[in-house]
Amino acid sequence: MTAPLTHSAPITVEVALAERAYDIIIGRDVLGSLGRRVAELRPGARVAIVTDYTVARHWLAAVEWVLGEAGIPTSRIVVGEGEASKTYAGFESVCEALIAARIERNDLVVALGGGVIGDLAGFAASVVRRGVDFVQVPTSLLAQVDSSVGGKTGINSPQGKNLIGAFHQPVLVVADTAVLDTLSPRQFRAGYAEVAKYGLLGDAGFFAWLEQNAAEIFSGGSAREHAIATSCRAKAAVVARDERETGERALLNLGHTFGHALEAATGFSDRLFHGEGVAVGMVLAAELSVELGLLPSDAARRIARHLHDVGLPTAMQDIAGFMQEGLADADRLMALMAQDKKVKRGRLTFIVLEAIGRAAIRSDIDPAMVHGFLARKLDGG
Repeated sequence: MTAPLTHSAPITVEVALAERAYDIIIGRDVLGSLGRRVAELRPGARVAIVTDYTVARHWLAAVEWVLGEAGIPTSRIVVGEGEASKTYAGFESVCEALIAARIERNDLVVALGGGVIGDLAGFAASVVRRGVDFVQVPTSLLAQVDSSVGGKTGINSPQGKNLIGAFHQPVLVVADTAVLDTLSPRQFRAGYAEVAKYGLLGDAGFFAWLEQNAAEIFSGGSAREHAIATSCRAKAAVVARDERETGERALLNLGHTFGHALEAATGFSDRLFHGEGVAVGMVLAAELSVELGLLPSDAARRIARHLHDVGLPTAMQDIAGFMQEGLADADRLMALMAQDKKVKRGRLTFIVLEAIGRAAIRSDIDPAMVHGFLARKLDGG
């Protein structure tokens, strides 16, 4: 594992998608370069900034200022926080606001926020006037390492997470690690689950490095940029090989089949952040892999221990109110998993682990076996 880079060296990671290639700019205080970069990408363009109320309080004025300094006219669209905005109604509201702002095809949408804003603004940009380019300015750790990269955009259905959407690649990602200083500890931990995911699915050395350096990542040291850049490189490489998730890209969903079902069961609420659902889901995926004879039990325990050590939930019983509200039902969770985007011809697809650092895609696991596994886990087994 290479040594972490210093704060003074912004990192550029290219997402190599031929004519749709774009750069991810990572570093402390790189937000100040946004105006120059946008002006170079789209001379004369106007920008609509989509954000939420919380992010707006911290960063909207600063983004408007740096764009204004570059001579770029802006308008603002501010929505509510959280998954409640990733709905048909929220989507309609953003689309109508973009049209009212007279955003044209040669203009830009800037998604300023976490994963919800990136998904929502990107999806709206993909359809307004049959497609407007957009820039991701992710303000959460989860968005910087995962959701801002790769072009997946969308909203939730009452029947499941991210079931309505489109592939629409950004033209630029600017990931300023300084903005993460305003996150709550819980929000930062939730994003860290996606960082750990990259080690688990394809880089055992990175996972071992995370075990040794998590404290500095959380405290804001130079290890933070290194972790983000390593995660982005991993995702960019997979996306370049499989942009539309017809094969290998499904590996990036490690923990998500279980995690999305748990998010749906808790009403896409702040009772369970996305990254927290992924953390529980990765532990469940590891334990399922043990039952399938694919993964040594000590590896599953090691995964759960690291996630627990950084403060993430690792069992369904850790989810606030989950047991008390009657949601701890294997039948219900199986029904929710049946709506997962990776289902093919009615068969569930699971991402399993063969070792720390090696994941595999399986669509041949007996649903009855999974049901029994979930029932045992819900009983504390």
